[in-house]
Amino acid sequence: MNAVVVGRALSALAILFLAFDTAIKLAQMPVVAETLGSLGYPADLGLTIGIVELVCLVLYAVPRTAVLGAILLTALFGGGIATHIRVGSPLFTHILFGVYLGLFVWGGLYLRSERLRELLPSLRSA
Repeated sequence: MNAVVVGRALSALAILFLAFDTAIKLAQMPVVAETLGSLGYPADLGLTIGIVELVCLVLYAVPRTAVLGAILLTALFGGGIATHIRVGSPLFTHILFGVYLGLFVWGGLYLRSERLRELLPSLRSA
């Protein structure tokens, strides 16, 4: 299977998950307010986070701005990781979840972008 196809699939999975996550925040679903409250944040912060996430996601989904979107999404994931470390969440299911998402975002982008592969070449044996 072609690396570009795998990259597009990884990126599509990341985009679909993040679109769902953004939608529930923008719809101000009660589960978002409950979760934010349990993490020590004001319950009404969900809309603001949803808007920031939407901007990052759109930037990632547009090929010309995908690298900027990936950088901003990485920052967003880092905030989530720091939050889960602060409240003592489980390592593999909560703390590292942002790392898993980052691997999908950057892995998908790396595989589908020849320019990024040229910038960050993989290690090859001589």
